[in-house]
Amino acid sequence: MKIYVIHENDDWVVPLRAAFEKLNLPYEEWFINDLTLDLNSIPPQGIFYNRMSASAHTRDHRYAPEMTANILAWLERHGRKVINNRKALQLELRKSEQYIALQEFNIPHPKTIISNHVDSLPKAVDQLNIFPFILKPNRGGKGTGVQLFHSKESLIQSIQDNQIGESLDGIWLVQEYIKPVSGRIVRAEFVGGKFLYAVSIDAENGFELCPADSCNIGDAFCPASKEVPTSKFIILNEYENEHLEKYGSFLKSNGIGVGALEYVEDANGVKWVYDVNTNTNYNSGAEQKSALKKGGMFEIAKHLADELSKISKQKLKRA
Repeated sequence: MKIYVIHENDDWVVPLRAAFEKLNLPYEEWFINDLTLDLNSIPPQGIFYNRMSASAHTRDHRYAPEMTANILAWLERHGRKVINNRKALQLELRKSEQYIALQEFNIPHPKTIISNHVDSLPKAVDQLNIFPFILKPNRGGKGTGVQLFHSKESLIQSIQDNQIGESLDGIWLVQEYIKPVSGRIVRAEFVGGKFLYAVSIDAENGFELCPADSCNIGDAFCPASKEVPTSKFIILNEYENEHLEKYGSFLKSNGIGVGALEYVEDANGVKWVYDVNTNTNYNSGAEQKSALKKGGMFEIAKHLADELSKISKQKLKRA
């Protein structure tokens, strides 16, 4: 039996391969864009780790998530163990459903109005009635298409100038902007349902990129980006968060075995979760500088090894 990694971005798998090889683990990669699937076939035995990202379309892999959804349905139909299952993939692709899911656990998130037509966005701004505000596509990834506006008029001008881009599923989110009190956001990372560490990320050039009314946030929070300096990411050696147990329960309930919650802390100390990341990446430079000496990809590899061992033992018992 093996560990099967389902993905569409080769670069993101490089550190995971190194961890697998260090632990001498059997694994196989399923690169979605080169994959076909016989629906009448039987999946191999093993553990399946879904690393599909909502940002696949930014790498010309527009329909990779849709293909992955079919593969996960096939795997789950045959009782295979999937880390980050179909429910997790659904949240990865729909930010609006992330916020609905967060409500079940009373986890604070920014007030959000959704609309399925660009012409309705000014009406959504009136309904939100909070300034400044953020406009984001329901399915984005890497911050793609996220913009900050200080007025309804500036949004209307951007619409008229055809500058707001596109939303792949046709849904737009008009969302309350929470100013980070420290100029940084925090990503709480979990592996196998256990808290790994929290990483602080410089948001000065992410939430407020320019003095103009409309600002594009872009790829500011992608830790795997080679263009982002390591100092942008700092792992917090001493970290306290009263919501960690609730975060863990939320992830488990939504089939997220490996993932993170990103939040902004405001001036009153309220932690507003604005993104659920089910395809987490880690900044190796920040990990090396941290006193915690924890490697995210290595911890994932160990978790997958444990899950594979459990399945192997179950199979032996049944034999």
